[in-house]
Amino acid sequence: MYKKILAVCALLVVLVFVSGCDGVGLRGPGNAEELSSFEKIQRMLVELHSYRAIATIEYRANKGSNIYETVQHARITGEYRVEVTGPEHVAGAVTVNDGRNIVQFNARTEGRVAVPVEETPERSEIFLTTFIKNYLLSNEVSVMVADMEEGVRTVLEATVPGNHPYLATARLWVDNETLTPVKLIILDPDGAERIIVTYRAFEMNVVLDDALFSM
Repeated sequence: MYKKILAVCALLVVLVFVSGCDGVGLRGPGNAEELSSFEKIQRMLVELHSYRAIATIEYRANKGSNIYETVQHARITGEYRVEVTGPEHVAGAVTVNDGRNIVQFNARTEGRVAVPVEETPERSEIFLTTFIKNYLLSNEVSVMVADMEEGVRTVLEATVPGNHPYLATARLWVDNETLTPVKLIILDPDGAERIIVTYRAFEMNVVLDDALFSM
């Protein structure tokens, strides 16, 4: 699996398509320093096998939006755990994927009951591990550089598979200095932002106990 991903990534480094992205301050990679940052980010994506993050997730609909505070644990092999920590009325809700089955329960409920659920793109696409798979397997990807007050960011874009009516493209913003993800945005076919994941803390390649993903 890793050899295949490495091969695809190496191919993408050579064949990456630099296309126009919406947004002020976006431009294609230019000087040698920026290209070096891009290569480091590529390596980070290929070598990432797990992560732990504190992230704010905003789901935008035509009539408004919902914002959740979460703690995420995920492995590149597909297992994940996401716990909602806010707002208060939904805090404690947990979704666990052990690689085969997905269940939901409330960690704050005594004698909690795990309820089996089906996977949905609205949930699976919020994970960096899903973006990495989409990015490495996309027929066309885009790489841009964003000059922001907080620093220089590399923006990677990939297609979301499945022809979902509201989730078409994913953009990952990575800090060029720390090489850590800053935010992940999922856009609909018209370019409107539908899901925004903002990382407030991010740890790469941490050791995750199997119990985190246990049913």
